[in-house]
Amino acid sequence: MLGLAGVGQAAGQVEAVGDPAGEVNPFIGTTNGGNVFPGVSMPFGMVAFSPEELPLLGRRSAVAAPGGYEWRANSVRGFSLTHVSGTGCAGASGDIPIMPITTPVTMSPASVAAGTDYASILDHAKESASPGRYGVALGNGVKVELGATDRTAIGQFAFPAGQQANLLFRTSDSEVGSTASTITIDPATRTVTGSVTSGNFCGYLAPDRRESYYTLHFVAVFDQPFEIGGTWRDEMVSPGAAQGSGGTSYGSDGHPPIGKGSGGWIRFDAKRSPVVTMRVGISYINAAGARANLNRESPAGTTLPAVQAAARAAWNRRLGQIAIEGGAQDERAVFYTALYHALLTPNLYSDVDGRYRGFDGRVHRLSPGQGAQYANYSGWDVYRSQLQLVTLLDPKRGADIAQSLLNQADQNGGVWDRWTHLTGATSVMNGDPSPASLAAIHAFGGRSFDVKRAYASLKRAATVPTALDLSRKGCPVLCVGQRPGLDQWLQLHYMPIGAPGWGSAADTLELAAADFGLSELARAAGDGNGARQFRARSGWWRNLFNPKATPNGGYIQPRNADGSWPTFDPAAEDEFVEGSGAQYLWMVPFDAGGLISALGGPERASQRLDAFFRKPDGSWAVTKSGPLHAEMDNEPSIASPWLYLFTGEPWKTQETVREAMRRIWTNAPAGISGNDDLGQMSSWYVWAALGLYPLYPGLADLVIGSPSFPAMTIDRPGARIVIRAKGAGPAAPYVQSLAVNGRQSNQTWLPARFVQRGGTLDFTLAAMPNRHWGTTAPPSFAPN
Repeated sequence: MLGLAGVGQAAGQVEAVGDPAGEVNPFIGTTNGGNVFPGVSMPFGMVAFSPEELPLLGRRSAVAAPGGYEWRANSVRGFSLTHVSGTGCAGASGDIPIMPITTPVTMSPASVAAGTDYASILDHAKESASPGRYGVALGNGVKVELGATDRTAIGQFAFPAGQQANLLFRTSDSEVGSTASTITIDPATRTVTGSVTSGNFCGYLAPDRRESYYTLHFVAVFDQPFEIGGTWRDEMVSPGAAQGSGGTSYGSDGHPPIGKGSGGWIRFDAKRSPVVTMRVGISYINAAGARANLNRESPAGTTLPAVQAAARAAWNRRLGQIAIEGGAQDERAVFYTALYHALLTPNLYSDVDGRYRGFDGRVHRLSPGQGAQYANYSGWDVYRSQLQLVTLLDPKRGADIAQSLLNQADQNGGVWDRWTHLTGATSVMNGDPSPASLAAIHAFGGRSFDVKRAYASLKRAATVPTALDLSRKGCPVLCVGQRPGLDQWLQLHYMPIGAPGWGSAADTLELAAADFGLSELARAAGDGNGARQFRARSGWWRNLFNPKATPNGGYIQPRNADGSWPTFDPAAEDEFVEGSGAQYLWMVPFDAGGLISALGGPERASQRLDAFFRKPDGSWAVTKSGPLHAEMDNEPSIASPWLYLFTGEPWKTQETVREAMRRIWTNAPAGISGNDDLGQMSSWYVWAALGLYPLYPGLADLVIGSPSFPAMTIDRPGARIVIRAKGAGPAAPYVQSLAVNGRQSNQTWLPARFVQRGGTLDFTLAAMPNRHWGTTAPPSFAPN
């Protein structure tokens, strides 16, 4: 599609979508904090070839946004080979920006004086993107077309006549900087090779965590002859040099300082070769691995159109696993773009020969039965619904992700890190998301990983405090322990103020969810005693519930180690993470019945939920309405609308979820109002549009909302789920009736066997609520 235009069916036309990739708008979420990228990547691909823009005026960063791209920016400094979709902090990866220019290189591109001399204006009217293809006509006259296979990139550069044709390799300029890089230019073989050593994800937040933890190697081969241009390092230019090296460092504040960095450039004869095609292989092992990946996936003679067509076909296969009918063009675009974003990560990490470099720095081979090693796991985010969606559609991939996490922990001294970036245990965020993640993968059918060994490792991490758990290194945001303050959790049965970690009250809720997930993993591993033990521990959230926290009612409140309650303001974020006490009150998805009882029963809990989602005048408050209200574009709030199912008011779930979808998700660059968090928030939208949600950490039971489209079919190996919704539409979110496999149902949930076996759901929807349907609430799992 060109810019935002796209071509779609007329609103309301009901027919199956035959080309779901054609509905995707990769520019959704490229402004206002979504932090996604519009460039090319295969589903879960290692390569993500996309523009790197210069930051907006006044922004303290080396790049425009963590995804490398900001719709409001208008200056491109290169096209990088790797990206991570939807991250926060200052970004991640963005390795080896490659930039075509039409001017001579007279000063170092790293030089402060160079400014924007080697960048180019980007005009959205001359830019297009769709799954598997990106193209732009730059302001300097160069036309750029990009494509990708799993482990390789392909780029075509059409240089304007009468001007120089140079290509810069900014080898050191990863998004958050680097500590080393190399480049070697070999015109005899038409090859440029090199590497960059980087890491530093969120490193600027903790002076003791500014570190490199991966090296990416690349091999770029050209179809046209070129000459050596030269290399640069910091302020120095070396014309004619074929080799160069040097990193940017992470500076004194965790950001790459200006005036630092290295790279090189090559020159083409635009009269003889105005159109140049570049094929690039990458590897995190060595240059030989990058070349082997290139030879396997993009051998000599590979064409850009063929690569783009293959990627489009791959995306249609993946997106087509959820076939929808009907809906307006904007609705279909938002749905399939959300599904697209949800299937970008985790990223393929092993080479074509099955080898990969581990967290211990050594080269490993895939475990028995493992199809691929994956990297980039934002556990705090994706344990909630993204891994469930990935595994629902592809159980084998889910199992490979679970095995990948076990492999990482084995290589990381037994520590299951919360947020892993390539071979880096970054420790970002809080809690212990791995137990719920693995339990969810297992529950949704991802079984071909070593469940018993994974469980044994996670059980040990949950019961035996380590030196890292007692350490405050990296705290509060990047605490190095898997369960910081575990000794106090085991002693007090809650996380007290002052314990290592990030927000003691939030830590308590996250660890309760982790232990609930671990109880389910224990059950899968055959440890009945462990299942009972961790189920009991999941109830420790109750030790922070203070029924007298405020005159208006109880809250989950921070607590001192001596058991006393400090002054509490539910609008404050003190001792919480990315949210207020009011927003965290509802984050007990596995024991909603227990929470409602603690709040004084369904009627009182319903009133509290109403005040959470609406302002005093009755208008909606699902986002950007202050700390006493929901923030549905961030994880702590996203399960809360489903709690109406436990107060006997499913119609309120239906209208609240639909309102959040309408307000937060649109077919526009600002159409994801918060970080997409490696597809987590997009996965929430997909589940919500299906009218289903995986509420319970580690279970495949689904709670029920209302579908957005008249018909949807989910194809997964061995099972098919067909969802039909008579009367579906933007103004009709309310369920009037539901038949499950042809039998009328009054339940607002589906047991796990429905996911495992498949089946049919026949909804009838209308514009007015039916307050008599859905009187059978979902199960709530109180501690044993």
